[in-house]
Amino acid sequence: MTDQPLIDMRGITKRFGGVTALSGVDLTAYPGEVLAIVGDNGAGKSTLIKILTGVYQPTEGEIYLDGKKIEFASHAEAIEVGIDAVYQTLALADHLDPAANMFLGNELTKNVLGLNMLDNKKMRSETERVLMDRLGVKLKSLDAPTESLSGGQRQAVAIARAVYSEGLRVLVMDEPTAALGPQETARTLKLIQTLKAQGLAVILISHSLDDVFEVSDRIHVQRRGQCAGVVETAQSNNQEVLGLIVGAEEAA
Repeated sequence: MTDQPLIDMRGITKRFGGVTALSGVDLTAYPGEVLAIVGDNGAGKSTLIKILTGVYQPTEGEIYLDGKKIEFASHAEAIEVGIDAVYQTLALADHLDPAANMFLGNELTKNVLGLNMLDNKKMRSETERVLMDRLGVKLKSLDAPTESLSGGQRQAVAIARAVYSEGLRVLVMDEPTAALGPQETARTLKLIQTLKAQGLAVILISHSLDDVFEVSDRIHVQRRGQCAGVVETAQSNNQEVLGLIVGAEEAA
């Protein structure tokens, strides 16, 4: 990791009417690291990453990318500067094949006799290339509907769609192993490590501390809309992180 954070969120506050969802939260993420965000339901995890990915705008606070202040009014604008997310729902069209899902809304076309036609061959080859070159994943068939794929393979298709953008620098992953079995979970964690090795800043939201301790470099703990602490994964343990999540020191 470099000394300069890729993402630097400072004093992020978000209010919804009279409810304060986030209060003065700082967060940094570096290129080539996995930053885990943990905390109970309602701790502000989702609100924080939705601000980072342009879904929400902060009430107060600033976001810097490579030291430059950035602002965006939509998720599309966040993608333009290199920040994207893969949410737990994956947002895949199950009846479509992997290539159609990867280019959904951004289909590749070719000109045939003056008409723009879908370039299915190129979309298929590009899907195969990105899955293999970026993620090390080879699907048995690109013709089958996405609903027939395993949970880990579906996750790979959703990640491939995000990393297809050459400008991607930050990928948020929201509960990527939820509802996956042990083998599929292991494959998904391997995908996260692969992305890290390619220099991306991967921000992992997870309720599984086992997964967090396996792949993360640092752990950012949210509690009641505030940052309760940030620990180096290799120098911490489940007990310390759980203590920050539930406010053990406060209770004592």
